[in-house]
Amino acid sequence: MMAPSEAEVARARAAVIEAGRIAMGHFRRPHESWHKGPGQIVTEADLAVDRFLKAELCRADEGWLSEETADDRCRLTTRDVWIVDPIDGTRSFAEGVAEFTISAALVREGEPVLGLVLNPATEELFEAVRGRGATRNGVPMRASRAASLDEAHIVASRFESRRRNFAALIPTAALSGLGSLAYKLALVAAGRYDGYLSWRRTHDWDIAGAMVLLAEAGAVIGDAGGAPIRLNRPDPVHPGVLAAGAALFPRLLAATAGANAAYRADRRARGLPD
Repeated sequence: MMAPSEAEVARARAAVIEAGRIAMGHFRRPHESWHKGPGQIVTEADLAVDRFLKAELCRADEGWLSEETADDRCRLTTRDVWIVDPIDGTRSFAEGVAEFTISAALVREGEPVLGLVLNPATEELFEAVRGRGATRNGVPMRASRAASLDEAHIVASRFESRRRNFAALIPTAALSGLGSLAYKLALVAAGRYDGYLSWRRTHDWDIAGAMVLLAEAGAVIGDAGGAPIRLNRPDPVHPGVLAAGAALFPRLLAATAGANAAYRADRRARGLPD
């Protein structure tokens, strides 16, 4: 597996930073937004950032998978695929809350080798290259070494943690809510939180950039049932996400797996997607 060159990393970093400037040109200013589906908001900034990143990152022989671009299945036959969420946490962005990110990952031969997650509002750039470690604003970062849920600090979606009553599953841990899935995962990689928990259906673009951060920072990520996550499949959807430092991951999984399995079984019984 060939790691990206310094030139590829520099090009991606420059593109993501400029995309952040584009997003900030719309942030907390009048802008158009609309719903593309139930509970799915999109803004003109999402589309502007998506267009820019595709033009800057994706070369003719590379694939592209983004939340705001129609899926081109040619990505399944290319060596390199860019997986991008132009604005992750669009609702926070639209509401003027500084909990959104731009997430980009280079997936080479099915494996994520470069990940960038930028929160332009807080000026935090998380970056990782496979085999070279992970940084926040150029400073090396490591995931938490917590080994017990006692006093562990878990981050989740505010809405989902109330709806699923995660607090009852992990009563000895602190539970916080935050916008942007990619941002939450980046903060787990940085050790600001000990773990992340979600049972919601999740797409590649939500997590691809942060997957490299987590791996290089010494954390583990899987779906909500603990299974490894594979990117760039025909259907790029996963049944939830679990992430934590290597020592805590199996304990977080053990505390939530039974309830998650019951939740999935109930959805299947009602004919809902897993």
